[in-house]
Amino acid sequence: MVVRDARAGEFGVVGDLTVEAYGELASERYARVLRDAESRAREARLLVCVDEGGLLGTATFVAGCGPWHEIAGPDEAEFRMLAVDPEARGRGAGEALVEHMLALTAQLGRQRLVCSSASSMVMAHRLYERLGFARIPERDWSPMPDVALLVFAREVDEGDLPASPSP
Repeated sequence: MVVRDARAGEFGVVGDLTVEAYGELASERYARVLRDAESRAREARLLVCVDEGGLLGTATFVAGCGPWHEIAGPDEAEFRMLAVDPEARGRGAGEALVEHMLALTAQLGRQRLVCSSASSMVMAHRLYERLGFARIPERDWSPMPDVALLVFAREVDEGDLPASPSP
């Protein structure tokens, strides 16, 4: 299993996988946003988790201002649209993506990685908690009247940096 930047030829599959993973949470309007992997790759950092069988999952990593920035403060990075193929759930793709983004956050010298999550995304919440994220209820927010998002954050440190290659 490898986490890397998405390639142009994968954008359609990434968009479809994201919409499928979000299921009922993907309103018609939001499904168009989720499907637009090309914009996420151009304006943020679009990551994929792949193995020999193909694409397992994806996430959008946001390290600064721009159209995909939502909640990160000046010393934070954030991720959005973490999605794992329903057929691949339980194989570690979501964990691999989040750990990769923790490493990116540490490499950038940011203090923490944050994300928003719908209250119904219980499997994602379990993953975040297992990886050391904590809820920050005072930062919960609502992008639309009928959508409540919970905020999770995790401090990063040198332990999140990838191991140095041996000489």
